[in-house]
Amino acid sequence: MTPRRIGFRARDGLALSALDHPGPMRLPEGRTPILCLSGLTRSAQDFAPLAARHAATRRVVALDHAGHGESARPDDIARYAIQNSLADVLDAMAALHCPRAVIVGTSFGGILAMVLAVLRPSAIAGVVLNDIGPEIEDLGFDFVQDFVGRDPALGSLEETVAHLRATLPPLTLDEEGWRHFAAITFAEGDDGRWHPRWDIRIAQALRGSGAAPKLWGPFGALAHAPLLLVRGALSDLLSPATVARMQALRPDMTVVEVPGCGHCPTLAEPEVAAALDRFLGGIA
Repeated sequence: MTPRRIGFRARDGLALSALDHPGPMRLPEGRTPILCLSGLTRSAQDFAPLAARHAATRRVVALDHAGHGESARPDDIARYAIQNSLADVLDAMAALHCPRAVIVGTSFGGILAMVLAVLRPSAIAGVVLNDIGPEIEDLGFDFVQDFVGRDPALGSLEETVAHLRATLPPLTLDEEGWRHFAAITFAEGDDGRWHPRWDIRIAQALRGSGAAPKLWGPFGALAHAPLLLVRGALSDLLSPATVARMQALRPDMTVVEVPGCGHCPTLAEPEVAAALDRFLGGIA
């Protein structure tokens, strides 16, 4: 079923957008929807394969964060503070009639999921953390800040593919996969150049916030929720040491590692898709 693009207003009036994949016409009784939260340079479009895979059993909602995708760019970069992003998630859950969900959080989206567990634990039926944990390695964080803040204004989709392949950590994509990835990462502007689908001023907000915080407390707040961790084996954001500590705290946490992949997996990799099937199968 074709997803619906839904627009709504945050509590401060900023226009936000989400893709709503409604699932089957008649959902099984009590079947919990999935709420997808993307990374800092990503958008709701990333989760189309996940939604298609689970369309027979669940509704899947994917949010465009402020300054991303089809959501509006605020005038003040202070609007990109994490507390505002969290409030946007809660506003989205209310506007989209999704008070409780399985949260799939990629990178920044996973950070939001952890902190949401502190603010609204009852909203979380389960969590998938995609290449993110309570500690972020400095090297990976520095790369993210630099990448987020650049607009290379590329001349074509082909140049965009080449730029992303040369710049990003390795991903397990074939040629067609890279073209699709580039087409949902950059968009052709009125000037005929290809620009990021996010507001590059987000980098200024990141630099103003200082070092990445340690989130072991919020991670602990997920104790009530089933937990799946996905990691790219070559990730420079999520270290093996952090994963080991997470496993010590949550021995029941399922961990899937994607060989040959950096930050971060697309969630469409065969080993990840199979793990997601099993994980979601255990949540009503």
